[in-house]
Amino acid sequence: MVVGAIGERTDVVVIGSGPGGYVAALRAADGGREVILIERDAIGGTCLNVGCIPSKALIEVASFRHRAASQGVPGLVTTVTTDMAGVGEHLASVSAGLREGVGRLLADAGVTVVPGTAHFARRDRLSVAHEDRVRHIDFDQAIVATGSRPTLLEAIPFGERVLDSTGALALRELPESLVVLGAGYIGVELGIAFAKLGSAVTLVEAADSVLPALHPQLRRPVERRLRQLGVTVLVGTRAVRGDADEIVLDNGATLRPTYTVVAVGRRPNGGTCSVEVAGAHVDDQGYITVDEHLVAAPGIYAIGDVTRGPALAHRATRDAERAVGHLLGEPTIAPAAIPEVIFSDPEVMSVGVTLDQAADAGLGVHRFPLGANARARTLGTDLGGVWIVADEAGTVVGVHAVGPHVGELAGEAALAIELAATTQDLALTVHPHPTVSESIAEAAMLARGLPLHIRR
Repeated sequence: MVVGAIGERTDVVVIGSGPGGYVAALRAADGGREVILIERDAIGGTCLNVGCIPSKALIEVASFRHRAASQGVPGLVTTVTTDMAGVGEHLASVSAGLREGVGRLLADAGVTVVPGTAHFARRDRLSVAHEDRVRHIDFDQAIVATGSRPTLLEAIPFGERVLDSTGALALRELPESLVVLGAGYIGVELGIAFAKLGSAVTLVEAADSVLPALHPQLRRPVERRLRQLGVTVLVGTRAVRGDADEIVLDNGATLRPTYTVVAVGRRPNGGTCSVEVAGAHVDDQGYITVDEHLVAAPGIYAIGDVTRGPALAHRATRDAERAVGHLLGEPTIAPAAIPEVIFSDPEVMSVGVTLDQAADAGLGVHRFPLGANARARTLGTDLGGVWIVADEAGTVVGVHAVGPHVGELAGEAALAIELAATTQDLALTVHPHPTVSESIAEAAMLARGLPLHIRR
């Protein structure tokens, strides 16, 4: 930095253009502020370019391929070949279309997008390095939305045929065999997708089960489906060292896959922009400490994955709305619940009080099995169900589901909790037939003591 350099001036600067950053920029511009958005890579961040969006597109392609190849549609006889180069082009096209759309929204809102890597030079100034140039931006308020990055394993470095989740989504050939280290939601989603595409997949998980954060009732249908897909699951097992040729496990076994994907979690990027210079605190795990308004230091906000909480795109988006609302002097309300969706097969949706918390608190849990849901049967499955958690007054405090397309139920579930709806409210709400959403009403009827499509 050049001492005394003259900086550009703006009202609000946002660092990072993921689902938190670009929404913060748009909302601040909506509030009449002059906004600069800084992004060192592609607009849309990890989620849009190398995470949520391309991974879900891959999952959809894999599901189509598997149903066709496995004669999974009664009455249809098909042959299928997998062209991974074509799949890759499709994933890139989906991301590119959305990225261009976000770029147009930012332009329409008058947001100035500046490429480069930002660091705080002082409380009210950023230095932004791009190629061989450094520019300085002075601001009134800043919002840090720098996201997260894959966790590394020192004993198994990335390179060649050892990939992170981003590298897995960029593959242009189908691995004959694939080892996925980590069976949390990222590992399970990728493992199922590649198994459906035709790879021989092995999941290696240090905990005692796949999806270890889930209640056993929610993960059992996924475990059953993994067996049906021929996925080898090694739980209570760690990879102690490895390279492109072999992965050595703590039980002495050696795996020699075509590719290895390390999916053991993500780390926050809280310490990557020198926010401590502005007076913020970054803990030893890389999270920026914030108050109830997401303020990290006077005039400095932090949102999304860089703060403690679920590392989810929609949480970052909601954080953006809250942070900008506070910045503009508007009243803001923290959400009552953040929905979580795992795009496994079957999908898993969870919002509000968990089944473990319900058991500890003695709350009522009411389950409707998808085997009794007509839409699930037309989709060829009876795996899963819907669980409603209600308090003594019948107020809905948690909703969980496992089954096809249950991620689409998460919005209704979150709304019910936000509005303190009762099981009677849900039971009396007309749900279209035949849909999986009917299972929410059916579980609510069960909670009222009036089950409909299950035996009494």
